[in-house]
Amino acid sequence: MQADEMESSMESPNLEFEYGDMDTLPAELSELYSYTEEPEFALNKDYFEEDFKSQVRGRRWVELSVEEQRAYVMRLLDALEVTDRDKRLKVARAILYLAQGVYDECDSDVDVLYWARHNVFLLYHMGVFTALLELLNMEIDNSQACSSAVRKPAISLADSTELRVLLSIMYLMVENIRVQTEDDRPEWIAARETFRIELAAPMCNGEPFALLLFTMVTKFCSMNAPHFPMKKVLLLLWKTVLFTLGGFEELQAMKVRGRERLQLPPLPEDSIRVVRAMRAASPPASAMELIEQQQQQKRGRRSRRSAFVDSLEGDSPFAKKQPLVKQDSLDTYNERDPFKNEEARDEDEDPEDSDSGIEGEVDPLDRDVIIQPPPPPPPLRPPTERLNFPKGLPWAPKVREKDIEHFLETSRNKFIGFTLGNDIDTLVGLPRPIHESVKTLKQHKYVSIAEVQIKREQELQKCPMTLGEEEVEETPAEILYLGMLPNLSQYVIALLKLLLAAAPTSKAKTDSINILADVLPEEMPITVLQSMKLGIDVNRHKEIIVKAISALLILLLKHFKLNHIYQFEIVSQHLVFANCIPLILKFFNQNIMSYISAKNSICVLDFPHCVVHELPELTAESLEAGDNNQFCWRNLFSCINLLRILNKLTKWKHSRTMMLVVFKSAPILKRALKVKQAMMQLYVLKLLKIQTKYLGRQWRKSNMKTMSAIYQKVRHRLNDDWAYGNDIDARPWYFQVEECDMRESIEKFNGRRYDRSRGGPAGGEFTPVDNCLQSVLGQRVELPEDFQYSYELWLEREVFSQPIQWEGLLERP
Repeated sequence: MQADEMESSMESPNLEFEYGDMDTLPAELSELYSYTEEPEFALNKDYFEEDFKSQVRGRRWVELSVEEQRAYVMRLLDALEVTDRDKRLKVARAILYLAQGVYDECDSDVDVLYWARHNVFLLYHMGVFTALLELLNMEIDNSQACSSAVRKPAISLADSTELRVLLSIMYLMVENIRVQTEDDRPEWIAARETFRIELAAPMCNGEPFALLLFTMVTKFCSMNAPHFPMKKVLLLLWKTVLFTLGGFEELQAMKVRGRERLQLPPLPEDSIRVVRAMRAASPPASAMELIEQQQQQKRGRRSRRSAFVDSLEGDSPFAKKQPLVKQDSLDTYNERDPFKNEEARDEDEDPEDSDSGIEGEVDPLDRDVIIQPPPPPPPLRPPTERLNFPKGLPWAPKVREKDIEHFLETSRNKFIGFTLGNDIDTLVGLPRPIHESVKTLKQHKYVSIAEVQIKREQELQKCPMTLGEEEVEETPAEILYLGMLPNLSQYVIALLKLLLAAAPTSKAKTDSINILADVLPEEMPITVLQSMKLGIDVNRHKEIIVKAISALLILLLKHFKLNHIYQFEIVSQHLVFANCIPLILKFFNQNIMSYISAKNSICVLDFPHCVVHELPELTAESLEAGDNNQFCWRNLFSCINLLRILNKLTKWKHSRTMMLVVFKSAPILKRALKVKQAMMQLYVLKLLKIQTKYLGRQWRKSNMKTMSAIYQKVRHRLNDDWAYGNDIDARPWYFQVEECDMRESIEKFNGRRYDRSRGGPAGGEFTPVDNCLQSVLGQRVELPEDFQYSYELWLEREVFSQPIQWEGLLERP
């Protein structure tokens, strides 16, 4: 394994990867289908042509006018309403063939994508999505299919045929309508916005469409519906949330508008552009590289020492009188001081963490005692691969108001002897350098939207009657959060269960959920070639599930944080309590370079290539060779998303940062630095930075190159002593209190804003009480229309026939 890591780190090139909301459209469409679904493409075509030729004779679909195409789609919609299940499935397959781009009438992949887009907008205008939604609800509530799937010992593709067809059509409609192109027609642009509003609004039983998909996920994970095609459900859920809430570019624009609305200063820079402009650093050296490097250094020192001794034994008159002076003996003695390194020895550090930082350092204790200081070590890689940072730092430094208050509190205690609380303006009695420091800190002061929201929430909690009821904007994120809130913990646990089952480091267990229901064929493979193909398909299936879940979670976290900080905090707390942090660390505890460069794909079987071109004969050698891509886009995308989730969960949370330390995340994260991609390295360095102060002096001393990379790449927080160990907030007895206080704040927020019985919208405990008897009896009560017809019967049943036990009033409660 060490040899493999050494080879991969020596040969790892810069990865030309640009992070975004998604991969290219053909790649996203191809990941919807498993390779075992390939025979169904011909089935869809046959059912369409059988019905189409009976309706339109002697012509092809691409030759029809738009009106004729509309008329045919209307006939298909009428046929969807039949009670015969098999006939409905045939019609659904014909609609799926239209959404896939009538590939039998196309000559190239571009033609397939064009007609797929044209047909999808046509299907939407004809109301196909609403009809499919009704059928999907019927299939979800089909208790007979669920009970038969629970009893079956092995579930295959055949058990989810109807669901897979319906979900495939809906995914193709959401994805094609969501993606914008330059040649979009005006009616398509209007249809896109209308469709986005419909998906975000409560359209299905008073709930948004995404909530129906969340319900499918929880039903699958509770083993009540093991036949659900979970990969398609997760992909559709991710793309629905991406469409309705917006991607990362939209998030940045919403953040800018939010700061303008709150009258906050503009953002110092566009984080997306800064990250894209970064360049990757060289990966850390492995243990094998370090051993080889040390041996080269020792050989060089011995040769120089022998040459120097030979010169001293020459003709010089001082040769025999001049003793050998050990110039660094004092430094070596200090470094070997048992008391100086007592703290470092007491730390329980991982053996794998003894390797170097970004490019590797040698421990001073391993140096030979020599006459002159050792020369710099030879470079492990060509100089062209070394990183040349631009002049200046990529990020503008930031300071919180809390940091300025702490700085002034310390200064006042030192120079005056008392403090002024939260006053950051009064500088009387402080020396001139402190004035300059405060001026610099205020120049870089950054107030986030979250801080304003927290302050506003505290005011509303303190003065509910004076400030009145809060006006909550009905944004798509607000509607989704309101729908998810009652079962939020179930949704989070279900997603993490699926992520655990799909992680490459997870071992198969008998009690774990089966996520391969929509990839395993009815008949298991009997040849080596079929087994290899199925193995690639299974690995690809798991990678796509990880990609969808990671992208969904980071989208939810970022949108909820922008909508309201406490919505973000409750999702974060559910993730932490469900062991999301150790799960992500377990995911990265593998050969991450192998995972990112995995070739679990067969290009000739990817859609739309497989339906347009003739398939070559597959061999075991061609399957082993895979594609020629430098890296796997979806795997690198998943890794970055998981690192971003970990950053979101641990930022400014000391208790969660200590979880990173307890789970020994430092060596795991350092191995992830081998991936030469700037954005991934940035989030790894952020995670290392927040726990540096807890890792001890010896770790910082032996990882100085990593420390330098953190300084160069990660944003500076003035007054943040991340490289030392003097954080006043890092007291262990505060950690439990921190989570409890956060939980209490979240419950108060949800109770005030959403719980009507506790003072939420439209009343609650703050509604004025009317104590006047005449006023109460004089109020007009709205009664149902039929109440007056049954009023006497109601009196007889509820009043006159009920015995009144007056003795009960005298008994103690």
